Amino acid sequence: MFDFAVLAVFIPTFFFVSITPGMCMTLAMTLGMSIGIRRTVWMMIGELIGVALVAIAAVLGVAGVMLNYPDIFEMLKWVGGAYLAYIGINMWRSKGKMVVDDNKLQDVSRQSLLSQGFITAIANPKGWAFMISLLPPFINVEHEVAPQLIMLLSVIMITEFSSMMAYATGGKTLRLFLSRGDNIKWMNRIAGSLMVGVGFWLVLS
Repeated sequence: MFDFAVLAVFIPTFFFVSITPGMCMTLAMTLGMSIGIRRTVWMMIGELIGVALVAIAAVLGVAGVMLNYPDIFEMLKWVGGAYLAYIGINMWRSKGKMVVDDNKLQDVSRQSLLSQGFITAIANPKGWAFMISLLPPFINVEHEVAPQLIMLLSVIMITEFSSMMAYATGGKTLRLFLSRGDNIKWMNRIAGSLMVGVGFWLVLS
């Protein structure tokens, strides 16, 4: 059994948090600008898997164990941040796989995009803190946890995907604008700078 009055409060709460610019949203916009929306969906899938795992862990209490071992976070943050920065630098130099070149879009592997989204989601301490503080109050211990968790996860997945799609679409629009004339070089540099920024953001958060 699920309290729909609680759901009515949870939906707008999570929507406003999700739509706020963050690491995953910035990554979605950057990839939307550099490789297009269709390819960016693979990153979104990885991010959604990561967010779902964090949400489930928060509800089941695993997050408490993770927070007691911050070294795990640090390792994931440095690995993920370094990888994103490496890609961003290559984009800036226009020699990486993700430069804006229609002939090279297919070179970006799905596994690479999945891992980018997944690592960014699970290595974000703010994401964990948010899930730990937000989700438990919406779970009624007097009812079965599983149906409630499924309902909340459904809202989270739909909201996160919609938000990332909006950011990726914005990036795609920016790409179309900047790709006119001799602006591709600057678009690569903008996208590369954003990617490096997300990498540093991940490490320093």
